[in-house]
Amino acid sequence: MAPKAPPLSFLDRYHGDVFQPLYTADVTVTGGVARHARASGVARSTDGELDVQLRLPPALGGPGGGTNPEQLFAAGFAACFHGALSLLAERSAITIPDAAVKAKVTFGRDPMDGQFTLVADVRIALPGVERALAEALVRHTERLCPYAKMARQGIECTVALEP
Repeated sequence: MAPKAPPLSFLDRYHGDVFQPLYTADVTVTGGVARHARASGVARSTDGELDVQLRLPPALGGPGGGTNPEQLFAAGFAACFHGALSLLAERSAITIPDAAVKAKVTFGRDPMDGQFTLVADVRIALPGVERALAEALVRHTERLCPYAKMARQGIECTVALEP
């Protein structure tokens, strides 16, 4: 069976008082032979659909040969944005068959605290769509896409040691 897009009902507004979970990704990362996830880690989801080798890229002094957190985040950001863009275009009867979303995620030093931070650059190509219409579609998508919202507003996050 061919994959199909989520229904347009995904765009219906939610009117509850608390966060309503729809799906949870559950991934565990271990450190591998170097005991360091960025150098030799493995990322596996509980459903088995994700099973990737993590490797430090050459730009950070590693050998490469695997993916890294920045690539995974960029892929998630681009995929989510593309999906939201497609739903909004469909709802507005705008055809975007050649739409492409490129996300670049850069790992670097944070001048605020001297530690590390990420910078994301997301570029959308909508060939054949009139410029003003494309800009409006991207603006609306930026408000809908949870990755774009997270990048702009932050994310609720709990970090806790297992018992």
